[in-house]
Amino acid sequence: MRHEDYRQIRGSFDKIVSIGMFEHVGEKNYRTFMKVVHRCLKEGGIFLLHTIGSNVSRVNCDPWINRYIFPNGMLPSIAQMSKAEEDRFVIEDIHNLGPHYEKTLLAWNERFQKAWTGLGGRYDRIFKRMWEYYLLSCAGAFRARSIQLWQIVMTKTGTAQPPCRVA
Repeated sequence: MRHEDYRQIRGSFDKIVSIGMFEHVGEKNYRTFMKVVHRCLKEGGIFLLHTIGSNVSRVNCDPWINRYIFPNGMLPSIAQMSKAEEDRFVIEDIHNLGPHYEKTLLAWNERFQKAWTGLGGRYDRIFKRMWEYYLLSCAGAFRARSIQLWQIVMTKTGTAQPPCRVA
């Protein structure tokens, strides 16, 4: 596992996994991100991109979330990701975990509520309300199916056969 700016990564890898960071790359950097993954992925390797995404192409995020939770974050659409990977990768599989993610956010909120008595001394009521709003509004967005959670498996263009069987 590496914790560094993706643009600085050097080396060659059999497998590359990106979880929960593509939302923070920004649309103007999607192509750069895919170029780096392509450069670092060995021939015959496999790439998994795990990201929350939007049904609609946009270049910004919800203004409240952008201001208070994830500055400069944005949820990519399938079209934006596909354009960024075009001519570099073959999409082997796309799986949408979105229908299940509402339960995850509700569970996080439940745990947050239970933990609040121990956190209340470090954080104020404004923080508590903001965090509740964030968790529950995102749960609502997943329930409404306006945002998704995708896992996309890719191989380099020209790979004869995927390195694993994808269903």
